[in-house]
Amino acid sequence: MERIERRGFQIFSGFLDRPAQETVVARLRDCLRVAPLYQPVTPRGQKMSVRMSSAGRFGWVTDRRGYRYEPRHPEGMGWPPIPDEIMALWETVADCPRAPECCLINWYGEGARMGLHQDRDEVDFSCPVVSVSLGDEGLFRMGNEDRGGKTESVWLRSGDVVVMGGAARLKHHGVDRIRFGSSTLLPQGGRINLTLRVVT
Repeated sequence: MERIERRGFQIFSGFLDRPAQETVVARLRDCLRVAPLYQPVTPRGQKMSVRMSSAGRFGWVTDRRGYRYEPRHPEGMGWPPIPDEIMALWETVADCPRAPECCLINWYGEGARMGLHQDRDEVDFSCPVVSVSLGDEGLFRMGNEDRGGKTESVWLRSGDVVVMGGAARLKHHGVDRIRFGSSTLLPQGGRINLTLRVVT
């Protein structure tokens, strides 16, 4: 494992080895049987290119009513608990006394992307956001707290973990594209990104 820092983002390259990745994917499949992936819509009515679900006390949702955390899936069921293996990962890298209350599960298919954005729907910005990459490689763009200015990009591979805390907590970030088919972790291809957050 290699740890590097870019623009305040801490990147743990190769944090999860292949067996650990396979275990986490199996646990996520259990979560998605309870709370299936769905295609969210922005407040402006645009369909997002990722599909998403969540685990934990809260799930992050977006629809015509806006961006927010909710205790239930849009289809009405409660969110499953965050798997122990993912909680253990947080405890290792987050350097935070609080436990995550949401594990957002984003699935990127071929052509999916995530525009530059800030994670600011949470209350306690002293807690980091921890991101876990599984499956196909994703081009992760790191920006600034204010929109605009120079950005920097790095390819995240399956098993990489990024900690967005401190100076990076409110910096803009996004995924420009994925290299579809670059990993054999997910049989149908694609990328799973998990983001762990303290909500309240």
